Amino acid sequence: MGAQVINGKLISDTIREEVKVEAAKLQQQGIVPGLAVVLVGEDPASKVYVGSKEKACQQLGFYSEVHRLGADTTEQQLLALIDKLNNQASINGILVQLPLPKHINEKAVIDAIRVDKDVDGFHPESVGNLVIGDDSLLPCTPAGVIELIKRSGTEISGKHAVIIGRSNIVGKPVAMLLLRENATVSICHSRTANLKEIASQADIVVAAIGKPNAIDRSYIKPGAVVIDVGINRLPDGKLVGDVHYEDCLETAGAITPVPGGVGPMTITMLMQNTLKAAKKAHGLSV
Repeated sequence: MGAQVINGKLISDTIREEVKVEAAKLQQQGIVPGLAVVLVGEDPASKVYVGSKEKACQQLGFYSEVHRLGADTTEQQLLALIDKLNNQASINGILVQLPLPKHINEKAVIDAIRVDKDVDGFHPESVGNLVIGDDSLLPCTPAGVIELIKRSGTEISGKHAVIIGRSNIVGKPVAMLLLRENATVSICHSRTANLKEIASQADIVVAAIGKPNAIDRSYIKPGAVVIDVGINRLPDGKLVGDVHYEDCLETAGAITPVPGGVGPMTITMLMQNTLKAAKKAHGLSV
């Protein structure tokens, strides 16, 4: 039989089309969603991501600014730029590409972004709103995970979801979003004593530990939905997830590939957040 392969590219394209239609409606009212992306230094992976974000803005008819700053930029200079963008009406979303150079305090930078423009969903107030269930801009990758599960036809309510990984960027927010969808949630991590036993009871497994091919079929209950957030490059240059895809393909009910699963969703959800922020800024219902 084999698992249903959840096509992240296809789902992502569908959501982008929805965002594009909404953005076109806004433009008729003279509103153009605007995203500012800030890149400090020369990190090659970051450069690629920033390029993709710029391209996505063009495709969807958004206004975009990319601020490429040298690696020697001071924290004060970066905070001054954020302050300027916070007060710039044409910008609805601000994203500072992480990681930042060592001499810049990441937390100070995230905290400086205005909450209503925090399209990454990393600001402590955004995280607090997520936890208590208040309206907020959701972190992009976790929000993308939820869309993949829903749009592949899985009912989340009442299911047991196991998240492997407890990072602030994926593990914890995914857990909160799954709770919001009425799943029963277990968070496992490197210190979990009986990880395999817990994971193999799950109806939904979200793997986000950053270890190539760490999760094989012995962790997966037959028919479970497996979402692989990991992206790891092997010595031979091949990209693989945290889940051993081939090994789990027969056991899982549905599974995301790497690449082509969660990856395409992240930038798409960023665009959706920017659209939401633009609507809110103009007093429109989201």
